[in-house]
Amino acid sequence: GRSTAQTMDVRDTVQAMLPSLIRIFCGSEKVVEYAPRGPEDIEMAKQATDYVNYILQNDQDQSYIEILYQTFKDALVKGSGFLKYVYRTTESIESEDYDNLDDAALASLNADPGVETTRLDTSIDQNQMPLHSVTVTRRRTEGKIVVASVAPEEILINRDARNFDDADIVAHRKYVTISELVEMGYDFDEMQNFATDEDSMSLDNEEARQRLMSQFDDKDYSDDETRKRVLYVEAYMRLDVNGDGVSELRKICCAGNQYEILRSEPADSIPFAHFCPDPEPHAFFGMSMADLTMDIQRIKTAVLRASLDSLAMSTHPRVGVVEGQASLEDVLNNEAGGVIRMRNPGAVVPFSLPFVGKDAFPMMEYLDQIRENRTGISKAAAGLSPEQLQSSTLAAVTQTINAAQQRIELVARLFAENGMTRLYKGLLKLAHDNVEEAQVVRLRNQFIPIAPDTFNIHMDVVTNIALGAGSSQERLMLLQQIMQIQEKLLQQLGPDNPIVNAQNYYNTLVTTLELGGIKDVNRYFTDPAQYQPQQPQEPPKPDINEQLIQVQMSEIQANIQKKAAELELEREKMMREDDRRRDESEANIELKAAEIIARYGAQVDTAAIKANSER
Repeated sequence: GRSTAQTMDVRDTVQAMLPSLIRIFCGSEKVVEYAPRGPEDIEMAKQATDYVNYILQNDQDQSYIEILYQTFKDALVKGSGFLKYVYRTTESIESEDYDNLDDAALASLNADPGVETTRLDTSIDQNQMPLHSVTVTRRRTEGKIVVASVAPEEILINRDARNFDDADIVAHRKYVTISELVEMGYDFDEMQNFATDEDSMSLDNEEARQRLMSQFDDKDYSDDETRKRVLYVEAYMRLDVNGDGVSELRKICCAGNQYEILRSEPADSIPFAHFCPDPEPHAFFGMSMADLTMDIQRIKTAVLRASLDSLAMSTHPRVGVVEGQASLEDVLNNEAGGVIRMRNPGAVVPFSLPFVGKDAFPMMEYLDQIRENRTGISKAAAGLSPEQLQSSTLAAVTQTINAAQQRIELVARLFAENGMTRLYKGLLKLAHDNVEEAQVVRLRNQFIPIAPDTFNIHMDVVTNIALGAGSSQERLMLLQQIMQIQEKLLQQLGPDNPIVNAQNYYNTLVTTLELGGIKDVNRYFTDPAQYQPQQPQEPPKPDINEQLIQVQMSEIQANIQKKAAELELEREKMMREDDRRRDESEANIELKAAEIIARYGAQVDTAAIKANSER
């Protein structure tokens, strides 16, 4: 009959921190980058950063946000979140049926080394030609870098270790199916000897996470041998195997309750990244947000239950009954307005208790203040109320919000410098050692061939979390001021000046777009480093045949013009000769007429003679 209510201070604190952490690590900006060791590594560092980000964000079975969310929540609740990164080789099998194949097609299939024929039926067609029906099985082996979040209770480490580098043993212990072990390369019959139906290993918190599974009927896999579970341990230890007095890191795989060794091989590194929100100096495991707020949650739960019990007892008070003077059935009836039958007045007396829960409200507020002081998570982290905004200046509001976010910034810095840095170093080494063939990957909105085996695995890893530098809006305002100064310098000093160039201006534009949430900046601006000016095209060399044709055409046109000129000249000569003869004829007529007049004294009609001459 008592209250069973429970406050959720631990969950509220964790859920208040997760959105900011996810926004920081999953934003448009590159949280972690590789720094070149020399000028020759600049382009390689950019490609390595883009390639590793592509692996994390686009080439995983789980989404990048889901992987980080699980790991960060483990770290905030349990004190430790673990990421495991390995290069996994998987073999896929595909079967296809082919019908009516002739001998040549069948021989071509059998010549393929990656093809296995599992069924062969032969028939004869109407032309007495054999036709084959086959089932073809193709086996493909593919390698992939896998990053996954690991439950904290599955990780073992010696208690005096301070970090992964000085740990004597780091192990990943979990239950896997026989089918998964066969995919790893183990023998099926041998793994059946380690199968068990009982959980001999107690995993803390596993039952709490799967508290809802008891409501459903689990499918029985007892008849399927491949679904039986095996306790599998993948341990990393430093042992002196060759007897030279120096211990080397080795990977040791065990199975079964007796931890029988299956494999023992040398290892380059321990493939785990550790995230802790509140690390302890000189110790591997630190504290979590649950450790800081669990006692407050228990105290508030006790106060809340007492307040609700007081409210229930004041609302439904107990009653005293004179034995034999009232009907107990009527007294026990809780119906509103119900009648209580009594033989004498005062046979039923209520014991009214005052509600004292209101006195517990200051205690609840005091406990909230203690939680805020411990974790830094307060109402200001989510935004101030209108009443506070009306009575506060802009500087006071900004200072209050920044102070509330300092704890989240510290946790983000610890996650970036410890866990993310180790993760990026491990992924770079995995890609360098295992991905041998060049790959064409879409980076910066361009398909670029990448050769991971040429990366320098000794490049430094730097984090770019802009903490303590104001909000995104303030940084945008600062970038706008920088952009104005750059534009003024470019206008006054020209593009070739010692202060700012096109690449500097492009970097400012890119950072502005990234702060605005735009990841694909190449859709809006082109990187000057990748710009190649167009070379002037040389005129095409003329064809010899065309030149010969043009020469012949020119000669023909010149001959035509020459002939036309000669014809014109002949015509002009003819006209001049005709005019000369006409003039000569007229002169002769005049001369003859003058002689006749002088000799004979007779008149001559020269006009008629000229008219006849014209005709």
